[in-house]
Amino acid sequence: MQTSAVHDSLHPLEINLLAAFSQSENKPVSDSSLHEISQLEPSQVSMALGWLQAKKLVRIHSEVVTTWVGLTEVGHRYLEIGSPPAWIVRTCRQGAAESRSFTVKELQSLNTFPPMELSRAIGLLKKEGAIALGAGGHIEATGKPSPTVEKLQTLLQQLQENRQELLSFSPDQQALLRQYSVKRGSAQEPFRIEERVQREYTPTKTGKAVAKRCHAGTMEEVSQLTPDMLKDGSWRSKRFRKYTITLRPPRVAPGRRHPYREFLDLVKHKLVGMGFQEMRGPLVETEFWDMDALYMPQFHPARAIHDVYFVKTPTHAETIAEPFLSQVAATHEHGGPTGSSGWGYRYDKERARRLILRSQGTAVSARTLASNPLVPGKYFSMARCFRYDQVDATHATDFFQIEGIVLGDDINFRTLLGLLTIFAKEMAQAQESKFFPAYFPFTEPSVELHVRHPKLGWMELGGAGLFRPEVTQPLGVTVPVVAWGLGLDRMAMVALGIHDIRELFSVDLEKVRTLRGRFM
Repeated sequence: MQTSAVHDSLHPLEINLLAAFSQSENKPVSDSSLHEISQLEPSQVSMALGWLQAKKLVRIHSEVVTTWVGLTEVGHRYLEIGSPPAWIVRTCRQGAAESRSFTVKELQSLNTFPPMELSRAIGLLKKEGAIALGAGGHIEATGKPSPTVEKLQTLLQQLQENRQELLSFSPDQQALLRQYSVKRGSAQEPFRIEERVQREYTPTKTGKAVAKRCHAGTMEEVSQLTPDMLKDGSWRSKRFRKYTITLRPPRVAPGRRHPYREFLDLVKHKLVGMGFQEMRGPLVETEFWDMDALYMPQFHPARAIHDVYFVKTPTHAETIAEPFLSQVAATHEHGGPTGSSGWGYRYDKERARRLILRSQGTAVSARTLASNPLVPGKYFSMARCFRYDQVDATHATDFFQIEGIVLGDDINFRTLLGLLTIFAKEMAQAQESKFFPAYFPFTEPSVELHVRHPKLGWMELGGAGLFRPEVTQPLGVTVPVVAWGLGLDRMAMVALGIHDIRELFSVDLEKVRTLRGRFM
């Protein structure tokens, strides 16, 4: 009964292979002989042998490892035009016959061999005395024979037809073959050395019993019952393959959007649903819109090289739109018409044109304020920003900010706190949030929004506040404006339940699949 059950569970390839063992009277058989007896492809024999060994129906009786050497495509090419050392000697001799000599660069310019191959060959020939370097770096053939050239040519000719065992060559030849064989970091070689494993297999005690049953079986095994079999009755002479319905089906992993991309789309969908309009701005920004228009003085430490990426070329924008440049300059120097005393320094209009990678999404808000926005109006931007920062679980050198402004005569600080609370609950999916007083050069009063991450604890999402008159008035806006800039990547960490910001860009597909649906 056990033999019958094992037989019924076998794959057709396994049955064919066990029948081959039975034909060989259960004596040790090599894998190549099994290929001939069973008429299966070598890959099928290898696969079926693996299954039978796992089921303990077949075992390895003996194993012999032999090392073979043969020519690569590079080797066949050397047969046609000669190896690099042979080619160099031949070329130099032909040049000498024509009263011409070659430098190393001139030989490389002929593009017959890669520069690295020529350099190695020149070093070998110099060491053996077959060539010498003359005046001006010209290569001269000395007339002395090169042992390596002769040995290489002999080996190439011996291997041009078929591969041979490495041990059939002399020790000196074996050393040369290994020196010029394909290996890691050196693929362009004339010889390839491979190990061939010759194994003999024999059936186990259970395997012999099952092999007899396989050899005795005369009924053809089929996997499907077709209409033709029913019509002509041929199904009666067939043996139907049994199926194991307890096996788990293969896992299907359909394509889908990245969870972080889905999160960004969800945030945008909710903001549009709240009546916000999207605003956009360039990734390469001027210091004027990124900092000056936000009333950040040109001597502010955040503008140093350790915080901002400067563009190498071109270094400056051609112009800054007027009257905004003059109005912002006046506000920085003495306050202008805003009623402020300003920062009290000489404003550098040349520096204002300096190009940088956008360091904060508030630059997009500044451009929107200068573009005659709707009043009342609500705007948002999902801005990619760049800062030179130490990468860790909550910091990255480039990140998304959810930037927004709301304009209107009735807008106040309480309006801002209400919006931030909605963002924490609806977008970050945070269970707890709180506010802390903060300072920013462009808002007063200012506040920071913090949320509790289930693993990392309290975490800052970003800053917000009411734009100061020094920001809004030079850009042509006279109504109150609340603004915020929150870290979308950190919001996604809470919503997706991850503990490291770098996991948002993980290449681990299994980890990416498990993030699906946590924020839906």
